[in-house]
Amino acid sequence: MVFDISIFPSHFPTTKTAIPKFPANPKTFILEKCKTTKDLNQVHASLIKTRLLHHPAAAEPLLEAAALLLPDSTIDYAFSIFRKLEHPDASAYNIMIRGFTKEQSPQKSILLFRQMIEQLVRPDPFTYSGILKAISKLGALKEGEQIHAHVLKSMEKFDRSEFVENSLVYMYASCGQLQSARKVFDEMSERSPVAWSSMFSGYVRCGYWLEVVGLFRKMRGMGIYFNETTLISVFKACGRLGDLELGEWIHEHAVANGLMKNDNLITSLVDMYAKCGRLETARRLFDSMPSKDVIAWSAMISGYSHSDQRREALAIFHEMQRANVKPNEVTMISVLSCCGVLGALETGKWVHSYIKRKKLKLTVNLSTALVDFYAKCGCVDIALELFHAAPSKSVWTWTALIQGLASNGRGETALEYFNLMVEENVEPNEVTFIGVLSACNHAGLVAQGCTYLARMSRDFGIEPKVEHFGCVVDMLGRAGLIEDAYSLITKMPLKPNAVIWRTLLASCRLHKKPEIAEEALKQVARLEPTHSGDYILLADAYASAGRLGDAAKVRDEMKKMGVEKKKSPGCSYIEVGGVVHEFLAEDKGHPEVYEAVHEVMERIKRGGYEPDTMRGRAEAVGEGDKEASVAHHSEKLAMAFGIIRTGEGTTVRVYKNLRMCSDCHNAAKVISSVYRREIVVRDRSRFHHFKDGSCSCHDFW
Repeated sequence: MVFDISIFPSHFPTTKTAIPKFPANPKTFILEKCKTTKDLNQVHASLIKTRLLHHPAAAEPLLEAAALLLPDSTIDYAFSIFRKLEHPDASAYNIMIRGFTKEQSPQKSILLFRQMIEQLVRPDPFTYSGILKAISKLGALKEGEQIHAHVLKSMEKFDRSEFVENSLVYMYASCGQLQSARKVFDEMSERSPVAWSSMFSGYVRCGYWLEVVGLFRKMRGMGIYFNETTLISVFKACGRLGDLELGEWIHEHAVANGLMKNDNLITSLVDMYAKCGRLETARRLFDSMPSKDVIAWSAMISGYSHSDQRREALAIFHEMQRANVKPNEVTMISVLSCCGVLGALETGKWVHSYIKRKKLKLTVNLSTALVDFYAKCGCVDIALELFHAAPSKSVWTWTALIQGLASNGRGETALEYFNLMVEENVEPNEVTFIGVLSACNHAGLVAQGCTYLARMSRDFGIEPKVEHFGCVVDMLGRAGLIEDAYSLITKMPLKPNAVIWRTLLASCRLHKKPEIAEEALKQVARLEPTHSGDYILLADAYASAGRLGDAAKVRDEMKKMGVEKKKSPGCSYIEVGGVVHEFLAEDKGHPEVYEAVHEVMERIKRGGYEPDTMRGRAEAVGEGDKEASVAHHSEKLAMAFGIIRTGEGTTVRVYKNLRMCSDCHNAAKVISSVYRREIVVRDRSRFHHFKDGSCSCHDFW
């Protein structure tokens, strides 16, 4: 392209009052002519030759094209033009501030603003808007507050103060200063959609879901129009709060106003319904979407995971793979969480290999999810390796490792890592101490457990909650210190709940303390009078102490009171070939497993196993029926399935929803010896690693 440079004067005017001759609109002319950097170079050369480069009317559009408009231009080239300007005005500074921010160099924007102030160039509203955006990117609150002070001094000079106020709201919200953002927002005489969006995005970013809903109700009460962006924010809040009623109202509004063509809105709606437990509705919306991005898939996976339908979550993840949709970090974290709970080691390992293969960044959340997954699958050594390799760790990373070590029978190691955590000035939280107290509980470290309970408030300012006292009550009870456990319950500063009394009641059964069991039942019955399991625990406590008549009376009393015998069905999972198989106690759905379990039971009997038929002695059940019943516990079925479906020497990993019974525990020890297999069973409270006839818990669980 060749430019006609005759339209520019050949030299600067010789007098101060002379006015150079420009095209009618030099900005329009330059921006129309400059389509590429090559065009820009020609115009630049023309302006230098005609000595017009120093005139704002010509220089600023050239600068704007270089800094903001041309995709093949560079900010360095624009800055080289800017440095040649003799007296750049506010508009030139504004362009460069915007340009540096656009090119991810917000620090340079701040330095340029400081230079502008030093050169006594007066900022205008566009200057403040541009520099506040740069500060927002950096999260530089101190500088943002200084700019706010500048604005307050200059506000009366501006005709577009709302424009600056919008930027202030956005800046404070981006820096996490929601109170300051809301103060500016509330003091605005008029609020544009930009200001509302800034407040919503700030609340969403910080997880202030109640504030999101409150702001939306205010917006709705004022009759202000809300767009798709606003609705997406509110859907997120409804999902986190479980506010299904408001979510359904917004859904109806979106349908009535023709907003359901927005895929992002539908995805947020799927997420809202899924998190509110309306998975069927979420799935219908998801299936109706013509195109599904990774966010939509992740919303469904996360929804199933949060609703404890983890097998379904993994099934939809496999659908996602077949659809060739690449998972993101959110997907990975949800899938790893499901794999950890179900013990789907093979699927979780695939996720880990995908992360390494794609060289995904190991963020704190992703590193924590991997540590937690391997720990929950009983692979503690791998969890430790990942923990040490993590580029950065949060309190949750430390907590996941401590809990994993505790549940896998490495209580003393868990406490070592807690002490290391404190040495590295990482502040523990309430959940960390659940892990610490569990470590003491599972390892039988009674004195240490009591010490850590005292240290919570004394050394870390964390007041123990019912859950922490419950850990210590369980620890004392398992150690046979029933009187101490009872004393702790009566003296604790919080009102004990049914779980704590039930924990004591179970310990009384284990250690033959029917008198304290009677008191524990009185207390738990007052809180949950129809829980049949509590009466059964008392009956078993009587039976364990030889008071069979009293045990029978309790069962008769249950019938008179109409308390039905209810027990959560035993359920165990095992993953074979990447597929998670589920077994229930007395499960008739796997005939081949029934045959296998009988073969296993006969073989381990020859190895020294004796069925514990005394578990049902308070009931009139024949010995043969008792023996068959304990043989069909869900974990035994799962172990038998693992033995017949995997090769010799393969570790069998089983996951059970209830506490492992003593008979299954004894059986697993003998199986590990007779079949020369390592058996890993995770029940609802801990891991049991069976090898060569012994268990990692040392029979203390």
